[in-house]
Amino acid sequence: MPLEFGRGGGAAQITIDRERCTVCGLCVQVCSGAPLLIADGVVCVDQSRLFGCIGCGQCVAVCPQGCISVTGRDLSPDDYLELPPQTARADFDHLYALLLARRSSRNFQDREVEAKLVERILTAASTAPMGLPPSEVGVLVLPTRQKVKAFRDDLLQVVRPWRKWLTPFTLGLLRPFIGKDNYDGFKQFILPALTAYVEQDDAGTDWFFYDAPLALYFYGSRFADPADVYIAATYAMVAGQALGLGTCMLGFTGYIMQYSARTRQKYHLPKKIQPGLAVIFGYPAVKYRQALRRRFADVRFT
Repeated sequence: MPLEFGRGGGAAQITIDRERCTVCGLCVQVCSGAPLLIADGVVCVDQSRLFGCIGCGQCVAVCPQGCISVTGRDLSPDDYLELPPQTARADFDHLYALLLARRSSRNFQDREVEAKLVERILTAASTAPMGLPPSEVGVLVLPTRQKVKAFRDDLLQVVRPWRKWLTPFTLGLLRPFIGKDNYDGFKQFILPALTAYVEQDDAGTDWFFYDAPLALYFYGSRFADPADVYIAATYAMVAGQALGLGTCMLGFTGYIMQYSARTRQKYHLPKKIQPGLAVIFGYPAVKYRQALRRRFADVRFT
């Protein structure tokens, strides 16, 4: 049965050039939705099998004869791209060096991020694995310091009233209902962070987006897996680092957007969204000279 998604439904359509097809079977081997099969010595399409064609494009990508075309679920022949040669791809050492050099930046030069860099970041982030196609991840782009500041002001306007009820006393009353873990999270992080955001804003200091000249807010529709948003944001962060920008992930934005229908409406976002998170970018004002080793909490081999 075809999988429904936020922008429509139904299966993608598969076209096979029979004259060029050698029935090597690779397309059937990698088919995710299971509509492809070999019967009577030819590759056949049966959309009734499992999910039908989900438009993943695996068959297109693997076909050595280039004889398969998939259209639908946000995929068209214009989306088929030649792979970069192996010599043009980053090897492990270069990738690790890029990741090791990354730091969360909160100090930026008084300089805007060029539009061409914003487009390159979005292009790179769109390659992230974001669940079954088509992607249900959206991006709100705030491409100037002025627009980032206006977005910050809108978010702070939402959270300022929260301080009236989100107090140690009310949290104590809520503890039996929200559980110890949530209570500790609110008490040790949410409440102090909320207080700091508001107090610093009153003092004329931006502790929300740190006067960044570019912010991307990643969110998912109600059909999205919550993890999809974080993967896309991570790709954007790494792309920004590769372009010489400082970056920082900020999760508090997502919770405000999820609970503020008025703010979602103002920025033309869906009525129901996954919380998501924001990534800020800018030319770093400080230069880091040391990398820091980090570790997982636990690694177990079985």
